[in-house]
Amino acid sequence: MELRSVEELMDLLHACRSGGTAPDHRRGTAVDPYEHALRTAALLRRVRPADKELQVAGLVHALGRLLRPGDDTGHADLAADAVRPLLGERVARLVRLHALGADDLVRLHAGGWADATLVEDVLALRHADEAGWTPGMDAGVLEDWRTVLKLVSDRARAAHHLPGA
Repeated sequence: MELRSVEELMDLLHACRSGGTAPDHRRGTAVDPYEHALRTAALLRRVRPADKELQVAGLVHALGRLLRPGDDTGHADLAADAVRPLLGERVARLVRLHALGADDLVRLHAGGWADATLVEDVLALRHADEAGWTPGMDAGVLEDWRTVLKLVSDRARAAHHLPGA
């Protein structure tokens, strides 16, 4: 599945809300995936207020679990492939890499597959992802993200249509 519009993405993210809870295997609790996505994005907004792509990556990082419920295998790849046409290569890459362990990221950097900035961004996403499992934080509502999603989508489309892009 490839997402082609902000409306389509908003609909999918809203579907998370009616999806009940998902098990957090690390803590042995059930977590609302909609709230988790909002908390992850909100945490990234606090630590990187100017980096809209990173914030959006936090919002959509777990879409693969919604696209293929009950199967965590390859969820990051599935989500990255789904958002790439709409949100661009950087968001897709952050989403794809967020599932890697810190050692894997170090190896990617050492091997020349990822620059230090990308590794730092992925680590920020991973940290927000972990912190986003903690209940009790008011992260707002999905509608708060419509403008940011549109901005990132418009930038991705403009970059894609530039000569040499």
